[in-house]
Amino acid sequence: MSLLDAPPHVITVGTSLLDDALAAQAVPTTPVAWRPPLPGAARALATVLADPRRAAANAEAVRRLTSARPYLVGVRRAAEVLPERTFLHAGPPITWERASGPMRGALIGAMLLEGLASGEEEAVRRLERGEVELRPCHEHGAVGPMAGVVCPSMWLFEVRDEEHGGTAFCSLNEGLGKVLRYGAYGPEVLERLRWMDEVLGPVLARALARTGPIDLRALVAQALQMGDELHNRNRAATSLLLRELAPAVVEAAPGQAARVLRFVIGNDHFFLNAGMAAAKASTDAARGVPGSSLVVAMARNGTDFGVQVSGLEGRWFTGPAGVPDGLYLGAYGPQDANPDIGDSTITETSGLGGFAMAAAPAIVRFVGGEVEDAFAATRSMYEITLAEHPAYQIPGLGFRGTPVGIDVALVARTGVLPVVNTGIAGRVAGTGQVGAGLVRPPAEAFVKALLALADSVSDPFE
Repeated sequence: MSLLDAPPHVITVGTSLLDDALAAQAVPTTPVAWRPPLPGAARALATVLADPRRAAANAEAVRRLTSARPYLVGVRRAAEVLPERTFLHAGPPITWERASGPMRGALIGAMLLEGLASGEEEAVRRLERGEVELRPCHEHGAVGPMAGVVCPSMWLFEVRDEEHGGTAFCSLNEGLGKVLRYGAYGPEVLERLRWMDEVLGPVLARALARTGPIDLRALVAQALQMGDELHNRNRAATSLLLRELAPAVVEAAPGQAARVLRFVIGNDHFFLNAGMAAAKASTDAARGVPGSSLVVAMARNGTDFGVQVSGLEGRWFTGPAGVPDGLYLGAYGPQDANPDIGDSTITETSGLGGFAMAAAPAIVRFVGGEVEDAFAATRSMYEITLAEHPAYQIPGLGFRGTPVGIDVALVARTGVLPVVNTGIAGRVAGTGQVGAGLVRPPAEAFVKALLALADSVSDPFE
C-alpha cells in the first residue's frame, strides 16, 4: 500500500479543538503538546540556546546543587552575623516607601523588639528617615519566611554545606497565626519573640552542641517519603528533627526543656526554617557558573517577585508579585490578601515545596484543590527543570527524583511557570496570616533574566 492509499492521519498542535473534532469523525490523530515561548522571549531564547557554554555550565550548576550536603551545625544570635543597625528582609531589595502592609508590620515589630522605638508611630518615623538599613536576606547568606525580617535579637539556624563549604542562615519559626513574619506586632508577638531570644535560642544552641551536626539532606529525603513536601507541610520533618534534638534539650536545660519541647511539638512548621537554610546552602553552591541559565533564587518581598540566575551572579530580575489563589481562615477572603511574600520559595528552587507536591497529597487540603492537582503540579515541573534530585524521591511517582534545577530558558520556551504553595499574609499591617494557597511567579521576571543572559553571550562574529 502506498502512502496515498493509507487512511488520513493528522498531526494536531496546540488547543484540543481540532483533535476533538477529528476524533469525533474517527480520523486518526497524533496530538503534539506545544506552546509558544513567553512574549518577548523568542530572540533572546534563540541566543541563549545557541550559547556553546550552556550545556556544560548547566550540568556543572546542577551537579553542585544536587551534590550539596547541608548539615544543621548550630543556632546563633543574629547580632553575631548582622551588620550594625541593619534589618534583613525577604525578597529582592525594597524601600520603606514601597513596602507592603505585612513587610511594614514586621519592620515595626522589629523596631519595638530592639527597643529602637517606644511605639508604632515612632517606629514608622524612624523607618521613614532610614535610621535602620534594609537589606535582602539573600545578600547576607540568609533566607526568611514571609516578611523575612531578621533583627539582632533573633536567633538563626546555621546550616553548613559539607560538600562545598557554604553556610546559610534562617530565623527560628514562631508558629502560625499572629506572628511577626506575617506582619503582626502586638504584645503577644513581642512577648513570644523575647522568650525565643532569652530561652529557645540558647537552649537549642546548647542542645546542638551536644548532638553535633544533623544531616538535613537525609532528614528531608525521609520526610518526603512520610508525606511532607517541605514548604507548607513539615509535620514529618519536624518530628524527625525533634527526635534528634529532644534528649539533648533535656540534658542541656532540664528546667526549661518541657516548655521548649511543647513549643516545638505544637508547631508543625518548626522544621521549615531549617529546611529553608538547607535549600539556600544547596542552591548557593550552584551560583557563579558563567553561561548557566539555572535559577538559584526565587524570592518575594510582598511587592516584587525576583529571581536570580547562576550565570548572572547577584543580579535580581523582578516582576509584580501575584496574590495566591487558595483557602482562607475564618471570615478572611481574597480582599484581605497581600501579594505573595517570603524567601520560602527557596524550597521550590531546590526541588521541594510545590515541585514535590506529589509526595504530599494531603497538602491540597491546606492550599486547595484535589489530589490529582498535586500530582499534575509536580509532573509539570519536569518540563522546566534540568534534572531529577538523586536524594529527594517521590514514592507516588515510583520513587522518581523531584524536579530540580529551574532553567529560565525552559520556562521561556514552554511558557510553564514554577508552581509555588505558600501562606497568605493579610495586606493590612498587624493582621497576620489569613490563608494559604498556590501562586505562579510573574513571567516577566524570567523574560528579563533571559534577556540579560542573551546580552552576556559573546558574539562569535565580533
